Amino acid sequence: MINENREYKAQGSKVLSVLAGMLVGGVMGAVTMLLFAPQSGEATREQIQEKSIELRDQANVMMDDAMTQVRMDRQEISMDGRQKALELLQLGKALAVEQLEKVSEAANAGKKAIQSA
Repeated sequence: MINENREYKAQGSKVLSVLAGMLVGGVMGAVTMLLFAPQSGEATREQIQEKSIELRDQANVMMDDAMTQVRMDRQEISMDGRQKALELLQLGKALAVEQLEKVSEAANAGKKAIQSA
């Protein structure tokens, strides 16, 4: 259970690292584009605006994909936990029945011992 939480957190930090890398890369690309722009300021601003919209849309798509993956992972972990809980419940029931049978056998043996004495 603890390992699953660590893996889940590690995946979440990987997603955040990727998103942070994309953001930094986008900013660096925009700065580079401004420094080496071979066109007028108005054309450059229009290009920056178009590129920023494109990057925003890409980031939204990636964020949606990441959230979908997190939800799927959460469901899988939850289902695994439920399955393990059911298995433990069944094991507990089986052990309780086994112990009741042993107690019953011991009680019957005690009764027989008392009756024969």
